[in-house]
Amino acid sequence: MDVINITNRKRETYEIKLEYSLLWETALGIAAITNKSLINTLELSKDYLVNLKSSLSEELIKQLKYVEENNTWKALLQILHMQSFKSMTEFTAYIEQLSSQELKYISLPFTGYKTEETRVNASHGEEISIAQLKSLTANNEFLPNYIDFICNIDEELLKEHLINVMTRWHNEVIEKDDFSSVNFILRNDYESKRQMLSQMSPEDLVKWATGGINYLPEPSVRTVLLIPQFIYRPWNIEADIKGTKVFYYPVANESINPSNRYVPDNSLVLKHKALGDEVRLRIVKLLNEKELTLQEITEKIDLGKSTIHHHLKILRSARIVSINNSKYCLEFNALESLSVEFERFLNK
Repeated sequence: MDVINITNRKRETYEIKLEYSLLWETALGIAAITNKSLINTLELSKDYLVNLKSSLSEELIKQLKYVEENNTWKALLQILHMQSFKSMTEFTAYIEQLSSQELKYISLPFTGYKTEETRVNASHGEEISIAQLKSLTANNEFLPNYIDFICNIDEELLKEHLINVMTRWHNEVIEKDDFSSVNFILRNDYESKRQMLSQMSPEDLVKWATGGINYLPEPSVRTVLLIPQFIYRPWNIEADIKGTKVFYYPVANESINPSNRYVPDNSLVLKHKALGDEVRLRIVKLLNEKELTLQEITEKIDLGKSTIHHHLKILRSARIVSINNSKYCLEFNALESLSVEFERFLNK
């Protein structure tokens, strides 16, 4: 049906906000080092990660094991969103003054304005609300168990753990000499994105910063918060807080080497690396024809499921492949923009 447009109202979009700090990097580092399924896909070398683990104190290793078991990195990130903390001392003081209900409410995931009362009631320990919150997040691999943990843990034990793991990682990793340049890198990336705020639409800025995520406006989201991170490269971490979509995005290569115009954008490198393998090219060819499950891809290529899963992770990290309703699908826009990104690099 044809439509006659008699309105001059522009489509509403979201506002972009930018933040950076070593406290975000601390919490994301804790998340990264305890994520066994993704740790081998991080850009940090295996030797670096092995040496890093061997340098950690016994107490920090104990606390990281607790994070791995209970996903308490989520609580750290949720708390960091409560205000702009200037120091670790300010962050820990904030945790210490929280009541039991406040700590649990902040730590629980935001699932939408309509379910905020459920979140509040769950933070008070109401069993029906806890069950409802778990049901709302049933499609997430860790949130239901995390919700159970948060709602039932003694708040003093949780406070002690969060302060301990955050402080120790900050002191033993972030403040070490080999991480002294990270704040400089984060600031470089923050400034490069800030300079583009007035030159790009919010959607284009998100796509550029994240290396290809096409995030369209949603009715309940007024703000997109972009937070650069180094430790989790090449991955984007996506989260929701009240009224805001958050992307902890990987810093660009040029932010690490700002004076070298011969350093290609990270998105360009990831895509070429991902496509530079016979098995992954075969997967791309299959997904070009139709969406497939992991089992279907495994059967068609006749390799082990774990091997195919590893290749899919690499394609996903390059934003070439995504998951939709348990099926893998090809991101055609990412492939179509490859020549444009390459030309931009040559002419930089």
